[in-house]
Amino acid sequence: MKPHIPAAAVLVLACGAQLMVVLDGLVVNVALPQMRLDLGMSPSALQWVVNGYLVTFGGLLLLAARAADLIGHRRIFLAGVAVFTLASLAGGLAQNPAMLIGSRLVQGIGAAALAPSSLSLLTATHIGEHRGRALSIWSATSSSAGALGLVLGGVITSALGWRWVLLINVPIGAVLFVLASATLAPEHARERRSLDLSGAVTVTLGVGALTYGISQTTQHGWASGRVIAPLIVAAAALGLFILAEQRSPQPLVPLSILRRRNIVVANTIIAGLGAIMTATMYFLSLYLQQVLGDSPLRTGLALVPMSIVLTVGAIASKTLLPKFGIRRLLAAGGTLMAAGLGWLSTIGTHSTYLLHIFGPTLIWAAGASIVIMPCVALATTGIGAEHAGLASGLVNTARGVSGAVGLAILGTLAATVTAHSGAADHLDRIVHGYRIAMLAAAILAGLVALLALPAGTADAAATPEDQTPSETPSEAADTGR
Repeated sequence: MKPHIPAAAVLVLACGAQLMVVLDGLVVNVALPQMRLDLGMSPSALQWVVNGYLVTFGGLLLLAARAADLIGHRRIFLAGVAVFTLASLAGGLAQNPAMLIGSRLVQGIGAAALAPSSLSLLTATHIGEHRGRALSIWSATSSSAGALGLVLGGVITSALGWRWVLLINVPIGAVLFVLASATLAPEHARERRSLDLSGAVTVTLGVGALTYGISQTTQHGWASGRVIAPLIVAAAALGLFILAEQRSPQPLVPLSILRRRNIVVANTIIAGLGAIMTATMYFLSLYLQQVLGDSPLRTGLALVPMSIVLTVGAIASKTLLPKFGIRRLLAAGGTLMAAGLGWLSTIGTHSTYLLHIFGPTLIWAAGASIVIMPCVALATTGIGAEHAGLASGLVNTARGVSGAVGLAILGTLAATVTAHSGAADHLDRIVHGYRIAMLAAAILAGLVALLALPAGTADAAATPEDQTPSETPSEAADTGR
């Protein structure tokens, strides 16, 4: 950060980048029918508008995060903004399916650079009480962006057309690039260290193949060769990655960092939360449109109260954390999520909004909102500057990949239940599948509540040397140690 530049400017940068990345992963979904009609896309090609982004984003997250530690967070952030913005422009101007899909692949590359950089910028420039406040705002942005994506997708598609769900990123990206250039100080010359090439190739191939394989389940099923083959490749590549990291003098992901209980527990909970949030948003959107007959715009507006609760709760978690502690906050959040999702599993073909959507979504959103900030703080506290990008990359990888995995598993569960349902009416069979998927998500939320026990003792096991030089014990406690 340049001298005399307020830390709030970095917070705006980080939250703006995170908002753009998370929104883009969802806002396109509402516009898919218009894209298909306008460009004459086949169903398989249309699927790659979503999956192309997920594959490059998930596959390159750890590589981009580690590159930021070695090359500089400012350089990677600026490069990510530039790539993401230009790819958004190309996608918004696409004249054929190939151009649109290609732009989405490149967008994923830019997003992979932006996501870990947005968080590592905060942890590098904010300490003590300021870090806790910044993380709560960043968490609020991240948690509310999911629901906001459905709202904006409906509004933009209805008012301006599908191209603007991509073109809207261009002015936002331009502002972020200018602000980052004016705010972030150029990094000092760093010791020349080579990037762990074998680790980078194997982890990128492994995570990319895993994301690709999972993304194919909704169309081809788990038993298809198009799913099994990439999953085998993913398992082999990730196994080779572990071997490479054990032998590398400068590993991409030092395995010692994975022996820290706070990092393992926090990222496990974040993975569960990512699966729950992604699947819940997906099923709610389909249920409101396919079963209750709402328009995309009305569907988005129906989820506005949930978005507000996600935002307010995440900000409030900054105040709640020192009063109740990590264990109680996570237990309460997981319990509320389980209760809300259990209530959602009672939906029917003629459910009312207030009783079956409004009420349960507010409860589960309240639970989800108070889980994110403690987990992010737990996963990034005590990490030295040389590993800040890596810790942020692990958080984003856990959440992003688990979202794809969770959606694939719960989506397959819903489809299987629907196919074997004995209900006579087609909509009744669909709703039966959604109910079982929501119930499974409620069980997963209950497991998140159980993980509060090891989370509550995770930082207590941290050693004094785990703290960064800039943190005093009181500052560490403020951020959730």
